[in-house]
Amino acid sequence: MHRYITVVLLTLVMPPSLRGQAPPAQPQADEGFGRHLFPPELIMQHRRTLNITSEQRTTITTAIQELQSQIVELQWQLQDETEQLESLLQGDRINETAALEQVDRVLGIENLIKRAHLRMLIRIRNVLTPLQLQQLEGLRRNPPPPDAMR
Repeated sequence: MHRYITVVLLTLVMPPSLRGQAPPAQPQADEGFGRHLFPPELIMQHRRTLNITSEQRTTITTAIQELQSQIVELQWQLQDETEQLESLLQGDRINETAALEQVDRVLGIENLIKRAHLRMLIRIRNVLTPLQLQQLEGLRRNPPPPDAMR
């Protein structure tokens, strides 16, 4: 359950380029920095094709676990700050200064979550060999049919 909540929150908070969503059929020049990173799910799904070593697997697993432990605390903080923002926005009159200060706190936590996720993706990418990166790029551009992955 804990992992599911983390994945859901990250999916909602992260931009599509970091969520690992498939890029459009024709890659666009403005895909952003996410095109240089690979979601752990893609790597795990094709671990045999990529010949992921046990050392690489350990590094990837550790990076994911570190992210999950950081995210739990940040989720609690984000929930608290979001609830406070919601209460500030209720009523006939809104204290603009207080609301904007509170939204800064919410956005700050969201940025910490994004930064932690990006750190994990960078650590994972750095453990991969040039050949593995090339293979992943090919898998992202031309994913095998679902039956071929069984």
